[in-house]
Amino acid sequence: MKHFNLINRHVRALFLPALIATISLSSSCKKETVDNPDPVPSASLSDANMSSFAPALPGVKTKYKIVAPINLYNKSNVTISYDSIAGGSTACIQLINCTNVHITHCRLGNSKSFGILIGNSSNILVDSCYISKTATGILALSCPKGMIRIQYNQLQNMQGPFPQGASIQFSGVGGPYNRVQFNKIQNVVGQSHPEDAISIYKSNGLATDPICVINNNVQGGGPSTTGTGIILGDGGGSNQTAQNNSVVNSGAMGMQVAGGTHIQISNNKIYSAAFAWSHMGLGCGNYSGAPSNNITISGNQVNWLSGNPKDQINGAKTRVMNSSYQAGTPMPIGWLTNVLGAAINTSIIPVPLLNFNLF
Repeated sequence: MKHFNLINRHVRALFLPALIATISLSSSCKKETVDNPDPVPSASLSDANMSSFAPALPGVKTKYKIVAPINLYNKSNVTISYDSIAGGSTACIQLINCTNVHITHCRLGNSKSFGILIGNSSNILVDSCYISKTATGILALSCPKGMIRIQYNQLQNMQGPFPQGASIQFSGVGGPYNRVQFNKIQNVVGQSHPEDAISIYKSNGLATDPICVINNNVQGGGPSTTGTGIILGDGGGSNQTAQNNSVVNSGAMGMQVAGGTHIQISNNKIYSAAFAWSHMGLGCGNYSGAPSNNITISGNQVNWLSGNPKDQINGAKTRVMNSSYQAGTPMPIGWLTNVLGAAINTSIIPVPLLNFNLF
């Protein structure tokens, strides 16, 4: 089998300190690194000043309070709900050293920073939120105690640019009950500059309870030539699984494992037409600088065209690039069970994908 070049994810890891610097968050998450440790109180607005938007259920109107960005430090047992926040130069919502926080039914966007930043926190649930036009959608950073659940959210048009641009990223997340599930992610070409839609970076689940990326829909990517729909084992990590996701036109790559141990990508659907930035549908390699083993990639359906000029041969403009694993690495477990050239197309993603109004 010819082994095509995959994107070297290890190079991307070098930019993480720059990303952390943009939020002024040290690895110890000390209080003095947070400009405003207390939450900004929600103003009591009259009905005339409250915006009404269409939530997840068509035909139902929900009122959102227009509030300033929320910054919580060392708080517990908090619910943030039905807030509409434009972040500007700051994160719309920032949680540092927090526990047992529920963010639900919020509309967040127009931020040069994060929609939601979760730092050194545990037992955080983010559900049913709409996040649009932020540099990065949701970042969980240095959360070793886990219980970070990101589910049933809709994220649109991440602005990046690299090293930001993820819709959802776990970085340094550990412990039990970590989930990225049932989210809808859409990046429209010309309105966004995303990198990875879902990235699991240097994160470690448990052998009995892996980090789960399941039942997400991802649509759109590019023009970055390094973005991936869903990436596991980025920079290493362990006990991660991605199952039953659908990925369409997600950028340079559909789904890939970039390192780590006990990593699984199974039963996903991956499709792309040819774009100038599209490269490979399903990939596996080790760019972490650490040992990588026990990688399972099985039962996936892939139909992927590359339009990247670097991939073309004999003057062609497109090339079938369904899958490859890095030369010199073992064939992933279950590799031959993947269906390449599967009879799938854009219809694996529902139309319309999102049903919130634009931010």
